[in-house]
This record gives sequence, structure tokens and C-alpha cells, in this order.
Amino acid sequence: MMFAKKRLELIIESPAFKRACRVLEDAGVSGYTALPCMGGYGAGKRWQRGTDLSATRDMIVIISILDEDLLPKVIEQVNNLIGAHIGIISVSDVEVIRDDKF
Repeated sequence: MMFAKKRLELIIESPAFKRACRVLEDAGVSGYTALPCMGGYGAGKRWQRGTDLSATRDMIVIISILDEDLLPKVIEQVNNLIGAHIGIISVSDVEVIRDDKF
């Protein structure tokens, strides 16, 4: 049996990483995984991890699976956070096997 959930992906500048994690935790998200971004392309520019000596422009991907009822609160708080930072929020429908983990 599969259970419907939402997958939230947040790509954000590394200086905002800890605040983004706090936002997710305070909103009641049961867990997330963070990964370093190696590079990318957007707004007509390429970027690559580690090109800024201070690493302030490095990007982090945060992935979380959550119940749909948490989504509005999480989206609002994350959107407020990335307003001052470079960031992208995406949400997709997913199905999981172990409902009790999310």
C-alpha cells in the first residue's frame, strides 16, 4: 500500500541553510535531507561550487517529504526566508511505502 505525500525541495544559499532547517523543524516537518549543490545554470549564468573563497554563494538542496496539511505553513515560512536570499522552492506529489515515517 502506498501513501500520498508532498515532496518539498528547497535550493538555497548556504548562509541560510541553518535558518531553513529551523523553519522546517518549527513547522512540524518530521525530517529532511540536505545535499551540497555542485553547480548549475540559471538567469543566464553558470555557477560552480567553491568558486567563492568564502563559500557564501554555495548552494544547498534540502529535500523533505511531508503531509499536505503542513505544506501551506512551510511554504509561507520558507518563502519569507528566501525573500532575502537566492532560492528556489518546488513541490511535487509523491507516494511512500512507510506512512509512519512522515
